[in-house]
Amino acid sequence: MFAIVTISGKQHLVAQGQRLQVDALPAAAGSSVRFDSVLLTVDGDRIHVGQPHVTGAAVEAKVLRQFRGDKVTVLKYKPKVRYRKKFGHRQYRTELEIIKITA
Repeated sequence: MFAIVTISGKQHLVAQGQRLQVDALPAAAGSSVRFDSVLLTVDGDRIHVGQPHVTGAAVEAKVLRQFRGDKVTVLKYKPKVRYRKKFGHRQYRTELEIIKITA
């Protein structure tokens, strides 16, 4: 069984037992979170498509850790005017483990 769920404004294809890295969520490590905005569920031959969400469907996940992702380097450059700026940042991320998908 798998589902397409919206987490932090982005759509993710998830299955039970899968580990997933998403944008930072306001939840402590070890806690559980529930996502009700499920767009599609597939269980064998049964497919449920929401309009826009599947009623009664939810995805439960456990927060494994909060961390910072890899550094993203940004370079700004304008030709002929000697303008060069280089900087970077590390985005805050949350690692989840999908516990259960209910349809």
